[in-house]
Amino acid sequence: MSIYHQGLLAPLDKNNVDTDQIIPKQFLTSTSREGFDKALFYDWRYLDDGVPNPDFVLNRACYKGASILLTRDNFGCGSSREHAPWALKQYGFSIILAESFADIFFNNCGNNQMLCIVLGADTLESLFLIAEQHDDIQVEVDLVQQQLRSPYFDVINFEVRADIKARLLSGLDFIGETEQLNEAINAFEHTLRSERPWQ
Repeated sequence: MSIYHQGLLAPLDKNNVDTDQIIPKQFLTSTSREGFDKALFYDWRYLDDGVPNPDFVLNRACYKGASILLTRDNFGCGSSREHAPWALKQYGFSIILAESFADIFFNNCGNNQMLCIVLGADTLESLFLIAEQHDDIQVEVDLVQQQLRSPYFDVINFEVRADIKARLLSGLDFIGETEQLNEAINAFEHTLRSERPWQ
């Protein structure tokens, strides 16, 4: 993720959105990270005959290309499937604003270059009220200053865990961070072999 992200905000006014709602289990047939965007919120996005549900907010043309998801409390609860952040990211979301997140989902997002921002209930309520009045809310996310900025509201400061912030700014996941230590790991292994040749 870059230092700044500018994107369209889309509201999903739901509490307790679990990972099976984010991506239903019947779509978890692959361990690759491709093609999950079509299954995102499948049971809400489509009617029984496969036609897009006109009542689902993300099917509205005004939210096409949205990259910031505004939602409620306990987002990403349920199973630990990493497919959930894959589906959200492939659909186009980079930022999620919520009152709270399930721990495993929160960490999976950070490891997939997505930023989960925790906001207070009053702040979220204000944003939802603004979203009811406007469907073109552009938001700038400043990761360094940890601020949300928009012509539609006053600056909102947010907290972000130091390790996740560093990972997002560096563009590295857990594996990438470990690979940064390859030289030290190789040196340790060489020393260990020298001191314990019988192993």
